[in-house]
Amino acid sequence: MVSGSAPSKIQVSFEFFPPKTEKMHEQLWASIERLAPLKPKFVSVTYGAGGSTRERTHDTVTRIQKEKGLQAAAHLTCVGATRAEIDAVAKHYWDSGIRHIVALRGDPPEGQTKYAPHPGGYDYAADLIAGLKKVADFEISVAAYPEVHPEARSPEDDLDNLKRKVGAGASRAITQSFFDPDAFLRFRDKAANLGVPLVPGIIVATNAATLKSCIKMGTKVPQRMFDLFAGLEEDVDTRKLVAATAVAELVHSLEREGVKDFHFYTLNRADLTYAICHLLGIRPQASP
Repeated sequence: MVSGSAPSKIQVSFEFFPPKTEKMHEQLWASIERLAPLKPKFVSVTYGAGGSTRERTHDTVTRIQKEKGLQAAAHLTCVGATRAEIDAVAKHYWDSGIRHIVALRGDPPEGQTKYAPHPGGYDYAADLIAGLKKVADFEISVAAYPEVHPEARSPEDDLDNLKRKVGAGASRAITQSFFDPDAFLRFRDKAANLGVPLVPGIIVATNAATLKSCIKMGTKVPQRMFDLFAGLEEDVDTRKLVAATAVAELVHSLEREGVKDFHFYTLNRADLTYAICHLLGIRPQASP
């Protein structure tokens, strides 16, 4: 059942990526305008491999916080920079009023298939977190993998890595997207002693192509998800309705298990995220 007229106890956060073109810039800000009245807990802005979107990320994050009054979080990775360079970026964020960082190891730069620490850089996310904490007292979110990071040697090793990140100073862990609520709940049980909130990361898949891209990132996609979109290849509107309903049901199933915080990967599109939040009982709030 995906109704929700009573005020929701759910809290949401949204992720955006920095625009590469003027058209994408307009789409991004239209999405932010649409979603800002929902008063998310925070919004985050991603960071391209090798620092390829460093300036755009900074400009987007600072503008969101300044113009929309939302808590904005900037992604930082270990890729493509020395420790001194990353520390300087972090200090620049702090001086600009940004207090929240999403700290990630990062993906290999374009053209490379395997991650390798940058010479003179932070080796892994736990090292980055420890370094950021020396720069300033940032709130730090990190990544978690309910279905195991594709490069992890084992589920136990993956969980140990998450524990190292928390030990270094992380204040919350946001998961990779998933489609099976039991996958998150099993992972929550294993990570019960972390001592920080575990927030499910939610992606709104509207077609088979998006589902296949999730598989490439290590997410297990049940056949039933592909079945939902079968025969709708040319029917965009119905696919959106199906996608919104499926995500709302996923969130409600986790809410019944006590989960109250959700992080939406918006893909810079507001319509479906807004519709899902409405189904969840999240309504626009007037600015004070």
